[in-house]
Amino acid sequence: MNRKLLVTLIFSLNLVTYAQYNGNNFSVGGYGLYTTSASIYLNPNAPDIVLRNASFVIEDILNPGIDIRYRLSEPVIIGLNIDYINVSEKAQNLSGFLGSRIVPIETEDGFILIPIELTAHYLLPFSTESFKFLMGGGAGYYQGEFTRKVSTTQVSNITKETAIGLHVSISMEYIIIENLIARIQMKFRDPEFTVSSKYNEQEVEYRGQTLTLPEDAFDTKINMDGIGFLLGLAIQF
Repeated sequence: MNRKLLVTLIFSLNLVTYAQYNGNNFSVGGYGLYTTSASIYLNPNAPDIVLRNASFVIEDILNPGIDIRYRLSEPVIIGLNIDYINVSEKAQNLSGFLGSRIVPIETEDGFILIPIELTAHYLLPFSTESFKFLMGGGAGYYQGEFTRKVSTTQVSNITKETAIGLHVSISMEYIIIENLIARIQMKFRDPEFTVSSKYNEQEVEYRGQTLTLPEDAFDTKINMDGIGFLLGLAIQF
């Protein structure tokens, strides 16, 4: 039994050595990230649980990002990535006064989010010299803001809440040439933060009439809960 265990261990180590990154320790890359969806909760403090849990969903989110990685050992790689997400969609998410009538108002709602994530990637032993398979996990720092446009005015964020969250990923890399790699990755993360906002103007022109907006500040909760799919290129050195 001990002999079989030793042979298995030696074979696994040989596979890891065979899958090394050709002696390169650093990589710097850029990518495009597609996220399936994010949810914006417009009434996160409402006493009614149905209203509190109702969300405005934005789908098919695309954003750019950069990725820096350093190989600590044969199987362990530390990565730092930064994304920039700026997305919005139009919907009737607000009620306002048009003269003496309360009517639904079209707004353009969205958010800006900058995730900064630190990840430990583990090089799986069945990787080869051309194809690398990795599993990763780590922590992220997320800072964001809520955006809303109503006719000619916007909101200003009074307070911004940052979030700390965990993420996991599965990725594959293909060595195109000696120092250039293509990267495909699937990422699971769930950052959530709350923002307090206020309208810059209380009265605006909307469809030929004067629209009166609320004066008080209001809270919005944003949760980027969709699955992310990444495609990018990186240079090794």
